[in-house]
Amino acid sequence: MTGGSSDRIRYEGAPPIWAGPLLLTRYGLTRPGAGAWTPNKGAGNFDITPSAGDDVRGLGALTRLWAFDQLSARLAGIGRPPWDELGADDYLPSATSTGGENATEPLAEQTMGPLLVWAMRMVDDFADDIFAAWAEHQRLSDAARANPSTLAGRAALEAFLGPLIAARAPLPTMPHKGKTSLARYYIAGLTGASRSQIQTLVSREGLVAAATQRPGPCPLDLPVTGRIGGRPWREKIDFSEAPGLMRHLGTAAFVVCSYLTGMRPGEVLGLRTGCCPDPEPGSDGKVGRHLIRSHEYKTATDEHGNHQSAGVEREVPWVAIAPVVNAIRVLERMVPDGHLLFDHHVHDLHKSRPGTGSLKLSALGDRIEDFVTWANTEAAAHQLTGETIPPDPHGKVGSGRFRRSLAWHIARRPNGLVALAVQYGHLRTAFVSEGYASRSRGGIHDLIDVETVLAVADTVSDLHDDLEAGGGISGPAARRGIKAAIHAPFFAGTAISSTTARRLLANEDAMIYDNPQAFLLCHYKREQALCHRDGIKETPSLDRCVPGCGNIVRTDEHAARLRDRADALDKRAAHTPLPVGDRLRANADKLRGIAAHHDRTRITLQEITG
Repeated sequence: MTGGSSDRIRYEGAPPIWAGPLLLTRYGLTRPGAGAWTPNKGAGNFDITPSAGDDVRGLGALTRLWAFDQLSARLAGIGRPPWDELGADDYLPSATSTGGENATEPLAEQTMGPLLVWAMRMVDDFADDIFAAWAEHQRLSDAARANPSTLAGRAALEAFLGPLIAARAPLPTMPHKGKTSLARYYIAGLTGASRSQIQTLVSREGLVAAATQRPGPCPLDLPVTGRIGGRPWREKIDFSEAPGLMRHLGTAAFVVCSYLTGMRPGEVLGLRTGCCPDPEPGSDGKVGRHLIRSHEYKTATDEHGNHQSAGVEREVPWVAIAPVVNAIRVLERMVPDGHLLFDHHVHDLHKSRPGTGSLKLSALGDRIEDFVTWANTEAAAHQLTGETIPPDPHGKVGSGRFRRSLAWHIARRPNGLVALAVQYGHLRTAFVSEGYASRSRGGIHDLIDVETVLAVADTVSDLHDDLEAGGGISGPAARRGIKAAIHAPFFAGTAISSTTARRLLANEDAMIYDNPQAFLLCHYKREQALCHRDGIKETPSLDRCVPGCGNIVRTDEHAARLRDRADALDKRAAHTPLPVGDRLRANADKLRGIAAHHDRTRITLQEITG
């Protein structure tokens, strides 16, 4: 029997007589194009090609064939598959070693940071302006449809367009089916003219061609209250952009809810109005956190086991932080009471599909890409180059990567770029101590545990390689760090599931956390941790590292980074007024002192092991 992550698995020996097509199909061996077994005529062997989604079941089916053969009265001589004893990792593609959400690539912090900033900006700063513009857009459009032909309307139309036509000035236009056309609804709504009166003027003055040659804006007479950098984000909102802004507002609310709750996309799309009521004060007068309550449908049954199509409320709610509450309030302003927050009848302004329910995930993926394009256009217009959303290295943002990205950033980037919008140390605290986004099974807690262990595995492996190459480490926990690094191969090839993650997190001797912002490693021991003076936690709070903590480990690379940081502070101090400059120089001297102390006290693997 041979195998490998990219090879077909050849099983020596013919299938047993009782392993007919029906049985093989039952165990997933004959699905065309995925995991199909192929008899080799004359060789007495058969092959299986693992493929995504079927590889684990394919190997399990072979194990069952061997087990059935042991019980058969006429043995076919099938040998015991090695993965039954040694594990299946060597016979599966690497991406499936963890499976499910863990195989999804998280969004890069360079992409997620500004994306979240723009999404929260839409919800918190621009929503009132967008709702007002949409209401005015609807008012003008409804008026244009109902306007009768009157002398007053024709006079107002002539007074509005006549000077523009005479001066050959830009005309109110808007895009329509890929072309630039006269904004007839806008003009009719403003002047009270009927559509037939506008058509008569268009034909008489040749305004179809003129609109293409001299396109102009359609400003709505509304105040703009939203700000970017202290300045209005628009001088005026255009009639033509109101529908697009409403679409982007709904997309931004989805990004905020999906990312900052840890919900799966389907769970976000299942939320309804009223799912997050304002909390009532308790008996002590304190007001608790907002809770998000939703329904589940697939497994919803009554006490008699009958399926309930209306769904049942989930037993465990999510705890919502302020940005999520704001996003839900925005969505509740968009849809009628009792409706889904992402009801496609409301969000699909063009009514492109019939039926009920929420927006489709595929549609949300397209909307997110459109929102990224819009945000980058806005960033360029406002000269916010640092808030441009760069492409993600692994492709489109999509709708299903936020949950994994949240866990990844919390576990690996406590002070990363995403902290421009939310401090992730506070998010981790909410997750762990307050049940934030907690689920009864398959919850975000499990995903964070997996991400934490994966991050630790990378850190321990890098430390092992550094020590093997002659590198040195210092700090109160240096000797413990070396002992942990010696066992780095323990992580190699381990498939990290939620169960494995919990077991590894409980092993304090193996867990070393990287904190690049503090230029150190943390070999976490609960009884020595100064970041948790207010209670015992299972993992460190990397956003609250204390210099004198007994869990600190520093490497030669950290010392080099400390000196680089000190040099950067000195350069800033040279161009800063004296009081601030003196503080910068003092901080630089402190960093160099820490690096020098590392050089004096560093120990190596060779010194410990002899």
